[in-house]
Amino acid sequence: MTTNILYFVIMLACMTALAIPMGHYLAKVFTDERHALPERLTYRLLGVDPDRGMRWSQYGMALVLANAAMGLLGYLLLRVQAWMPLNPSHLSGMSPDLAFNTAMSFVTNTNWQAYSGENTLSNFSQMAALTFLMTVSAATGLAAGAAFVRGLGHAEKPEIGNFWVDFTRIVWRILLPVCFVLALVCVWQGVPQTLASDAVATTLEGAKQHIILGAVASLETIKHIGTNGGGFYGANAAHPYEDPTPLINTLHILSMLLIPAALTVAFGRMLARNRQGWVLFGAFFVMFVGFLAIVYPAEQAGNPQLTALGVDQHLSATQPGGNMEGKEMRFGIAGSSLFVTATTAATTGSVNAMHDSLTPLGGLAPLGEMMLNCVYGGKGVGLINLLQYAILAVFLIGMMIGRTPEFLGKKIEAREIKLVMLAVLAHPICILGFTALAVLWPHITDSLGNTGPHGFSEILYAYTSATANNGSAFGGLSVNTPFYNTTIGLAMLIGRYGTLLPMLAVAGLLASKKTLPETAGTFPTATPLFMALTVLVALVVGGLTFLPALALGPLVEHIAMLHGQLF
Repeated sequence: MTTNILYFVIMLACMTALAIPMGHYLAKVFTDERHALPERLTYRLLGVDPDRGMRWSQYGMALVLANAAMGLLGYLLLRVQAWMPLNPSHLSGMSPDLAFNTAMSFVTNTNWQAYSGENTLSNFSQMAALTFLMTVSAATGLAAGAAFVRGLGHAEKPEIGNFWVDFTRIVWRILLPVCFVLALVCVWQGVPQTLASDAVATTLEGAKQHIILGAVASLETIKHIGTNGGGFYGANAAHPYEDPTPLINTLHILSMLLIPAALTVAFGRMLARNRQGWVLFGAFFVMFVGFLAIVYPAEQAGNPQLTALGVDQHLSATQPGGNMEGKEMRFGIAGSSLFVTATTAATTGSVNAMHDSLTPLGGLAPLGEMMLNCVYGGKGVGLINLLQYAILAVFLIGMMIGRTPEFLGKKIEAREIKLVMLAVLAHPICILGFTALAVLWPHITDSLGNTGPHGFSEILYAYTSATANNGSAFGGLSVNTPFYNTTIGLAMLIGRYGTLLPMLAVAGLLASKKTLPETAGTFPTATPLFMALTVLVALVVGGLTFLPALALGPLVEHIAMLHGQLF
């Protein structure tokens, strides 16, 4: 127990230490007025004027149209896979509903997979469709985050940047160089990176075994640096080729948290409000530690029914108790619990353990993180989601003291609050609406691996993961059906753009306003008190919205487990 706690402390300390230089670098990239040669060539290719600013509506339109074009390209590549190169296994193209689901999944930074990667996709599709979409979707979210921060910093200047400039710089200056270095480390540690489709090995019994290979290292790095998720293999990061050593597992966890954490530092640098940036960092950190404090004890305690049978004592020679179902022995309870918390906090969706095998409370924690959608969160959008709760917090405080709310010197008025609430409500409406539809859909039990509250949790988790653009799953639900492919695809689109576009509008409105000087009546937001209030508002809103659904799933399952009933 003490060793595991020390492991958590060291990992969180490393994440904090790395966030500082990375945050400074992000701020420099977002504010640099110069354009490197590769960027200028890209602008010329796209026909972009890099010196032309965009209002929020123009920025949002460019973002949506670019994503639509790239999503359509991904869809077409997946449909015609059978005629593409690097397909020696002659894999056929995806069906229309599965191709739609997959293309929407990867262009929205969700990376939900209703298929098994190595059995469905060729090396060409893994690289040209999936890795490409992983890169551009991460760049899109990070660009939106940079634009939102600019909107908070501008005064009577409605432009919030140029989407094409932000997008291009993020790809050239951040994603490609970082992923290139990490891919080399992955190759050094044993992750394959080859154009060969497989290797043939002879087993001890003399049989021939085909081991699927491909450009795994490059996909793995953008998958975690870009908070994408998904996997080259169906087993995801539990596969020894994706996550072969403790060092790689550590780098995967740090990669998922690096840029979301660093964005708070970049926020402070860009607005010359470093303390405010650390308040946001603290809010992320407190919520993350809180959810980790739910997962780890629940998994370490395991199933009390097995404990009563003496199973834990029997396993004590190799693993000191705990729920090891669905986990790799090489990662153990601590490594798996931290990965579970990190992948759903950063909305990555990569897994090194099967979430369907978590204890009821262990499964509640990743559900809760995705329902809040602001515990670090994905590239750029996690910071935006936290700021929506910060704006909501100052609004509530202003209403209680009878003063017009202000945030960072900008008045928060009715228009901004309406847009914030639109973004806040779109998330639960999508999750709960599609979950209710799925529960009522005919023959729904045919897709469930479990009955009772655990079966409900499988459905709830699927739509929560899709709407939060996470992509992980409770593996007991068979989702490769026209109904699930279509509805989960729609949930991913609503979760991405239904929350992002209203908040870009908020940034544009705030950018057009004057910056007011602080007075004695201004509520300070760069304080631990405001950090606590922001976290409280997020938890209260999330709790009031989702607690009834959680009560039907993991909470009642936990109570039943304590009374000896399993599902």
